[in-house]
Amino acid sequence: MTDRDQSAEPAPDRDRAGEPARDRDPGGRARNARPRDELGRPLPRSAPADQDTPHIPDDLAVTPAEAAELGGRLLAEGHPFHAHEVFEAAWKSTPAPDRELWRGLAQIAVGLTHARRGNARGAAALLRRGAGHVRQYPVNDAGVDAARMAAQAEEIAARIDRGGLAAVPDSDLRLSLREP
Repeated sequence: MTDRDQSAEPAPDRDRAGEPARDRDPGGRARNARPRDELGRPLPRSAPADQDTPHIPDDLAVTPAEAAELGGRLLAEGHPFHAHEVFEAAWKSTPAPDRELWRGLAQIAVGLTHARRGNARGAAALLRRGAGHVRQYPVNDAGVDAARMAAQAEEIAARIDRGGLAAVPDSDLRLSLREP
């Protein structure tokens, strides 16, 4: 090994386009500064941000009531990936007794994202897993109708199992956290 080899810094991880694979903050934590499509898939860094696609900041801090309001609105509008980011923020900041509610809601939102992306197996698995967590919280301070959410998620998973993703139109993937 030569002196030159020893002083060379390792090349950063690169994605398929040769760009850095992950954005990181000064502390080294992953950040998502790249523009994303409506289903959360990263776009090239040079792509313009779509003004109709929500942007959820990496450091979002929300109360359970705020998470239910914003995440619920995003689910109803057909933005499950972005709802997942809101629910995940609540999951990470909520005290232990209610954490699993938010974890389950995040998993249901990811299941809906998988369904919209065409991944039937992943959709059904995450919808069921999320429903299992959510079902444990029929009464909660955020006003989430947990029994309704669990039932909706399980019903969509069953329809996917029976007839594939074609059995579930996009309009049925827009869930409501509360009775309309």
